[in-house]
Amino acid sequence: MNSGRTTRTATERELPPLGPGRRNTAVLVGFTAVTNLADGVMKMALPLLAAQLTGSPAKVTAVSLTLTLPWLLVALHIGVLVDRFDRRRLLWAANAMRLAAMAWLTFSALAGGVTLAELLSAGVVLGVADVVASTSASALVPAAVPPAGRERANAWMVGAETVGQEFAGPFIGGLLLAAGTGLALGLIGVSYAAAALALLLLVGRFRPAGPAPDAAPASVNSRIAEGVRFLWHDRLLRTLSLIVAVLSAVWGAWLVLMPLYAQQTMGLGSREYGILLSALGIGGLAGALTVTWVNRILGARRAMFADLIGTTTMVALPALTTSLWAVAAGAFLGGMGGTLWSVNARTLTQHRVPDEMLGRYGAATRVFNFGAMPLGTALAGLLAELGGMRLAFGIFAAATAVTPVLFVKNVPRTPAATR
Repeated sequence: MNSGRTTRTATERELPPLGPGRRNTAVLVGFTAVTNLADGVMKMALPLLAAQLTGSPAKVTAVSLTLTLPWLLVALHIGVLVDRFDRRRLLWAANAMRLAAMAWLTFSALAGGVTLAELLSAGVVLGVADVVASTSASALVPAAVPPAGRERANAWMVGAETVGQEFAGPFIGGLLLAAGTGLALGLIGVSYAAAALALLLLVGRFRPAGPAPDAAPASVNSRIAEGVRFLWHDRLLRTLSLIVAVLSAVWGAWLVLMPLYAQQTMGLGSREYGILLSALGIGGLAGALTVTWVNRILGARRAMFADLIGTTTMVALPALTTSLWAVAAGAFLGGMGGTLWSVNARTLTQHRVPDEMLGRYGAATRVFNFGAMPLGTALAGLLAELGGMRLAFGIFAAATAVTPVLFVKNVPRTPAATR
């Protein structure tokens, strides 16, 4: 009994007090909001600028790929950096990379025009910076926010990501590009600079625990392997990662099939299609705003289970009906469930994964995520070509329907406390 009390007291001494925790939450949410707003503008601007330079779909797609491909190519190596160096300084480094890329593009735009080669080069820099920033920010939360506040911090951060990437970013990007390319690119850079300055307000120590002084030096590859083994040997974390891979493939399929399905099969115009996509984003925002309430009523485990049912519904409805409102309702459930999953999965892993492993664990799970999505996209295209889009939706719905069984079998009622 006394030893348990001693352990709790020692743990509490390591946590930042409630005041700094609230301050750090505000800083992290603000940083996430500003950078994701800038990302939303930038991810719209770069492909659009590429489309103005070339009519080749392959070249425009290549510009878009530079923003996401680094997750597959360098994420595991960056995870090692995040587990070795001060995570706030890595966020500063990531934003310095973003600033350099945007300054280069802004100067080129004002000097006579951006070239395709410059867009590709800047896209690579921005893509790598995104990997560094996302992995570092996620790993920094446990050191910045006490356990009792992490659910709220994660909810607001996910909400900020949703608003910036899916709502405000594309809308503001269109307005800024209409006003001028140089203005749009310059304001993106200013946003990244402002977010970097906000990090000065964080309170605490953000360097992860290092290896023991007498430990033998480890190579980068061995540290990567250590992180992957940690994930794979933990039954709960392995199950969640496999489920995320399935869900990511399903989301990739839904996103690639829906534009053509909405036009050809559902007969939607641009206004109705906008309603359909808005339902997805509104669902995500609703999840961020209500996750604390939902968790209080259902518990985190049931909330995550609800996402699996919601995502299955989202993918199954287009196979069963062409009703706009039914498919939009499914999109709302999928968007809301996705946020519930993201918030609770982040909170769970921040409690469960050791601080010195958070970077490598986060990078490994994102490789599952970003690796599965293009596979789902490619498979969806093949299935739709061979058997039609409704068949493709049906097959992906059947694949998603397996995940609740896997979840119930392998995720305990108190997952954060069980290993």
